[in-house]
Amino acid sequence: MAAGETQLYAKVFNKLRGRSVPSLLEPLLGMGFPAHTALKALAATGRKTVEEASDWLHSHCNDPSLDDPIPQEYALFLCPTGSLLEKLQEFWRESKRQCAKNRAHEVFPHITLCDFFTCEDQKVECLYEALKRAGDRVLGTFPAAVPLVLHSSISYLGFFVSDGPADIIREFAVMFASEASSLADCTVKPCTKQLHLTLAHKFYPHHQRTLEQLARAIPPGHSCQWTAALYSRDMRFVHYQTLRVLYQYNPQNVDELMLSPGDHIFVDPTQQEEASEGWVIGTSQRTGCRGFLPENYTERVSECDTWVKHRPRQRGRAFWWCATVRDWTKSSGSRGCSSVPLWTVGGVLAEPRHRN
Repeated sequence: MAAGETQLYAKVFNKLRGRSVPSLLEPLLGMGFPAHTALKALAATGRKTVEEASDWLHSHCNDPSLDDPIPQEYALFLCPTGSLLEKLQEFWRESKRQCAKNRAHEVFPHITLCDFFTCEDQKVECLYEALKRAGDRVLGTFPAAVPLVLHSSISYLGFFVSDGPADIIREFAVMFASEASSLADCTVKPCTKQLHLTLAHKFYPHHQRTLEQLARAIPPGHSCQWTAALYSRDMRFVHYQTLRVLYQYNPQNVDELMLSPGDHIFVDPTQQEEASEGWVIGTSQRTGCRGFLPENYTERVSECDTWVKHRPRQRGRAFWWCATVRDWTKSSGSRGCSSVPLWTVGGVLAEPRHRN
């Protein structure tokens, strides 16, 4: 590790002295990877294992942006688990089948606590510490149950978190934002709107009744454990379309991408002037390389399919809370809600073909 990189790494983690922090960086440095690219690989893979980061670095050996100081974007979500998650996923499937796709289908079930923000690669470990500290501070005041109330309007269907528990959850988000600012020098905006879990958004008005019926199939009083989770994404491709590769493709020309099933490709629809009919120009998430590819070797998927869930710093009570669900669509006078930010993509798969 170069002297400057060593000092920077030491300076950041000086704030965490006194704790035993298992280092994933040192083994990567021992393999001969520069510190800045090793840290980038750890951030891009969720800091899970040395093996994943090493594989990422080998795959990105020809990535022209490998040395560029481009940070990831991070968001803090409250995510359901267990049987409630299964019921929500069933609602996702049935609502899409019976009422067509709406904007809620573009993201997994979640409650947004902090919108996306940037964090430098060498400071990501500090975000985990910020999450732990915030959780520890609200541990004693967190309610035993978090009631979720079903709300419906002509363009929105979802669960609102009742005011009392919502205040405590928002306090947790504010604490995380404060700790992240102190430890990782990040500017984090905690959610100040009514906390909500979106079930359907921007749907056809004549589908409202069917969607409400499907939502009521989620049993009132259904208990759940929730986890506060950090997700990251590549900030360069936020407004791009996301494609998932269906078929193997070996390049026929030097300006084409090699494709393997399961790869994700980022495509900017506004920069396709050079592409022939049936082809697109995209950037591979797996390799970071840019080139041409046959569009019908792919299908369009949600951007969140490429988001990375980061490993928790601690899996304790501070990260888990119970919740119950109840239906309040008829008795509530409040019918509106601000939606979480979502992205829409879509498309039709055709038969494989080759570029002329």
